[in-house]
Amino acid sequence: QVQLVESGGGLVQPGGSLTLSCAAAGTIFSVNAMGWYRQAPGKQRELVAAIMRGGRTNYADSEKGRFTISSLNAKNTVYLQMNSLKPEDTAVYYCNAQVNMETRWGRGTQVTVSS
Repeated sequence: QVQLVESGGGLVQPGGSLTLSCAAAGTIFSVNAMGWYRQAPGKQRELVAAIMRGGRTNYADSEKGRFTISSLNAKNTVYLQMNSLKPEDTAVYYCNAQVNMETRWGRGTQVTVSS
């Protein structure tokens, strides 16, 4: 069974930065993509950023230029560097991965942007 273990959420002031990390653990044969989604209260879960095997990245328009996704393939780990955070970035952030031809989700980590 593959699990995604997230870390790095917390409380940050507007304009601040946070880095989220997510590691896939278990018996892993292939990882085709890893990424981050977020869900704010009363809203649908939405894509934040994703990185494909080979390095191609995909960002939501609102995050371009502020967030950077990267991965350490040898350790099946993905990172999300978030800069210039805004109150509207407040949400639960979920790690997502295409592992062993299946979609896996992490349990989520809370990010709160507030003064």
